[in-house]
Amino acid sequence: QVQLVESGGGLVQAGGSLRLSCAASGSIFSINAMGWYRQAPGKQRELVAAIISGGSTNYADSVKGRFTISRDNAKNTVYLQMNTLKPEDTAVYYCNANIIRTHYSGSRDYWGQGTQVTVSS
Repeated sequence: QVQLVESGGGLVQAGGSLRLSCAASGSIFSINAMGWYRQAPGKQRELVAAIISGGSTNYADSVKGRFTISRDNAKNTVYLQMNTLKPEDTAVYYCNANIIRTHYSGSRDYWGQGTQVTVSS
């Protein structure tokens, strides 16, 4: 089995910062892309940021310049540093990882349980 465990959410005032972490554990051969998605009430889940194993990154336009995604391949962990937070960043943030479990299997996506980020104005 594979688990993604997130931490670091919470309540912060506008302009503040939070750092999210997500650690993948279990039977893992390798991890391709890792990323963060978010879902606000009444809205669809959207990609916030993603990072591939080589380090290339991709960000939603709404967070460029404010959020930074990084990963520690040795720890199978992905981070999201969120600065200059805005009320519109309020959402449940979900970790995603595309994981290969054995050297002869294909990859599939796994999701964390979600962590709430609330930004007050």
